[in-house]
Amino acid sequence: MTEGRRPRRVAEAIRKHIAEALGRELFDPRLVGLMISRVDIGGDLSVAKIYVRSLVHSGDLAERRAVEKAANRAAHVLRRGLGTALGLKKTPDLKFFYDSSQDAIDQVEAILNEIERESSAPSK
Repeated sequence: MTEGRRPRRVAEAIRKHIAEALGRELFDPRLVGLMISRVDIGGDLSVAKIYVRSLVHSGDLAERRAVEKAANRAAHVLRRGLGTALGLKKTPDLKFFYDSSQDAIDQVEAILNEIERESSAPSK
């Protein structure tokens, strides 16, 4: 069971460190308002998949890709600081992905609200 706990602890430490570093070390305007939704890391701790989303809601696919690309370009800077903070023998590679799960939730809620409005409207 220790193998399961260690990746979770490392993932949480990565999430905290990157969230702090995004605000104080990086000055890319595309990364302003970026939020880390989750971090997945394998049992070998070699690659950390970091899922991010913008606090400023954007439905534009091109803007999402630009955010993802900017975060991946900054990965080497973040990884350097992460290595000293975690104290691991090998610092995991950082791969950023835009997390669109909240967008799907918003779409479902909008559809449900529309159905509710239609069903509660008086029929003629």
